[in-house]
Amino acid sequence: MSKRAIVFLGDGFEETEALAPVDIMRRCGISVILISINATRIVTSSHGIVVSADQTIADPIPPYDLILLPGGMPGTKNLNANDVVKVEVLSAFKNNKHIAAICAAPMILGNLGLLDGKKATCFPGFEEYLKGAQHCAEAVVTDGNITTAIGAGAALKFGIEIVAQLTDRNTANIVAEQMQMNK
Repeated sequence: MSKRAIVFLGDGFEETEALAPVDIMRRCGISVILISINATRIVTSSHGIVVSADQTIADPIPPYDLILLPGGMPGTKNLNANDVVKVEVLSAFKNNKHIAAICAAPMILGNLGLLDGKKATCFPGFEEYLKGAQHCAEAVVTDGNITTAIGAGAALKFGIEIVAQLTDRNTANIVAEQMQMNK
């Protein structure tokens, strides 16, 4: 059975941090559903790019193996203020599903107490929100079922790491090679 991922999008999300990993996952056959936390499927990125999500948060959340939380401002603040997002992230953690957060979005995990004793990274200036975590300077960090990344510049590497976590390292390496990331 194919792996499944959901991506929560709020107005002000960082488009590279959301869409680059989505592209990489889809190249590997992972089913990805974009979920708008707005009342409509339309979400506007931090740089004014309008995206039509697959569904809204009011629709039933489909089964998934991974939740991806992109950064960007005020996108991260909007996700952090959404109760459904927080309930789903807590449920994913409790059920040992994969959680991926990039840039400012690891603050959501820190605020929920999910980084206690884990290694994590985030956009510089957000370290204080990694409550209980050991901050790492690497671009992408995986500890258990949680993957965090520093920002938009790491979005491709972040996507490859997500694929490795959901499938295997060989599949991730193949797509990285096909995308000329190893050059």
